[in-house]
Formats: sequence, structure tokens, C-alpha cells
Amino acid sequence: MAAIMAARGQGLEQDFDFFVVVDFEATCVKDARIYPQEIIEFPAVLVDGASGRIESSFRRYVRPKHHPVLTQFCRKLTGIRQEDVDGGVDLGEALWLHDAWLKAATAGAGSSRRVQLAVVTWGDWDCRTMLEFECRFKGIEKPSYFDRWINLRVPFQAALGGGGRVNLEEAVRAAGLDWEGRLHCGLDDALNTARLLAEIMRRGVKMTITGSLAPPAPIQQKQQPRRSPCGGSPALAPPPIQQQPPRTGPCGGSFPLLPAPIQQKQQQPPQTPAMGVWIRQLDAGHGSLDTATGRLHCGVAGPMQSGYGNWTPAMGVLWTN
Repeated sequence: MAAIMAARGQGLEQDFDFFVVVDFEATCVKDARIYPQEIIEFPAVLVDGASGRIESSFRRYVRPKHHPVLTQFCRKLTGIRQEDVDGGVDLGEALWLHDAWLKAATAGAGSSRRVQLAVVTWGDWDCRTMLEFECRFKGIEKPSYFDRWINLRVPFQAALGGGGRVNLEEAVRAAGLDWEGRLHCGLDDALNTARLLAEIMRRGVKMTITGSLAPPAPIQQKQQPRRSPCGGSPALAPPPIQQQPPRTGPCGGSFPLLPAPIQQKQQQPPQTPAMGVWIRQLDAGHGSLDTATGRLHCGVAGPMQSGYGNWTPAMGVLWTN
């Protein structure tokens, strides 16, 4: 089919078997921001990558958890009724249902090889901001195909030119198509985006991924040799510190090894004969020790009775004033 389209001048062969066009609607208030913002309509349209034909569509209303009651502004803007979200599913179930629908809709195309598909949006908000934030905020795992997408604004400008930002309705009309359905109805927006995608493909633009959540590759910086302070040969760098593996905690977790505390051996003053004599005199109640100065007041008969005596433990010597 792709070769036939190319022969008729209707575009060129694409690298993807299918395109999945999504356009989420979310909780909102007038002239303000709502936190956390939550998806309330989850639509998707499956487009054949060779013919541009719409193959299937999907929609689920999603029940918001943090702001369950829609504002009047939100209901009027999107056309979503309160009973639609009250009877909806949570985001995790909507993702599961969408994935099951997508696998069933593409089952016949991947008999001999893996199906190649790409998510298509009008702008980066749907995948980079809205779905990514809510899944992280609520701890929900999403399919990996939502981590890379085609922002149709990029190939639209390649096909039709023109500067500045245009909205989806303006882009559809600029491509010579009529707008169908209600603006800001998620499924109608996705269907019009799918029709615009097919028209851009027909004009010969090859679709490539324009946005991704994958982290950029680390920049390899070449280390400059260091010179010694005297201007000689490069100074040797110290060897790297060997990191010890983490220990496993009693509950199965891990924690870093802590350095063992340094055991300090308490120094004991040397026992000298003179010191022993004075200690025995103190024990017998014949003297007193001034702890502030280290002086011993002798209270026994002898040559030191009327003064103070000091002892020096390092030398084992007694002296008097």
C-alpha cells in the first residue's frame, strides 16, 4: 500500500505501521491553575501508517480523585458531564484498557515482525506534561510507547510552512480540511488530528519522533592533565576511593557502611611509690586534694605539714612550697 501511495504521488513510505493519536482533556478552572490537574477524558485514534486510514478509536472517561466535582467552566469547555466522570474509571484502569484495545487492533499486523507504532499529539503537553505528571504523582506505571511521540506541529510546519503558533482548528483549515465535531471534545480533537496527519503524509512528509522522555546521554568530558606547581610533568592523580558494597539491613533493605568507631585507649597515670603514699594518706583522711590546681594538702606530721605538696605523675616526684 505504501508503494502504491508513493507511485500516485500520495506521500512516501513511513517507518511506522501505525500511529496512535491522543488528545487528553483534564480538570480545569477559569483564569487559574488547578493542582493537581487530572485527566478526565482518555481518547485515542489508530491510523494506518501506510494508507493514513483511520482503523479504530477508543475513549474512556476518567474519574478524578483530588477534584471529583467538575467546575462549570470545565463542563462548558469540554462538554463532559459530571455523570460521565462519576461513572468513569481511574487512570490506571484507563491505561490498561487502552493497551488492551491497541493490542487487539494491531494483532493482525505483527505476525512476522514486531509492530512499529508511534504516538501522535498536537503539541507536547499530552505526553511530556499531563500524562507523565499524573502517573508520577499517583505512582501509576504507563506503557513505554507514551515516552516518545510525534508533535504534529513540527511536520505541519514542514508541509505547509508559516510561522507562529496556530491552534489545531486553524491547522486543520489551513490544510484544506473542514473541522468536524466539537472543539475541546477529546475524541473529536483526536479524530481531526488524525485527519490532519493523513493529509500531511499525503503531501510527502516523513514522520519522525520529535519528543521523548528518555534522559540525554551523558557528555564525555576529556580530562585535562594537571601540571605540578613547579611547572614540571603532570602531577599524578590520587587513586580512586574504593567504595564498599552496601550491607543488607534486617528488613531486607540496604544501607551504606559506616566507618567503625575509633577505640581510644584510656591513658592511666603511672603508679609511682610517692604517689602511692599520698593516695594512702588521702584514703586515711589525712590530707586533701585540690582538683583545680592538682595540689595535695598534707594533713600529717612531717616536713610538708604546713604547706602544700604537688606530685608529678610523669616523673613520680613530690615537691612542696
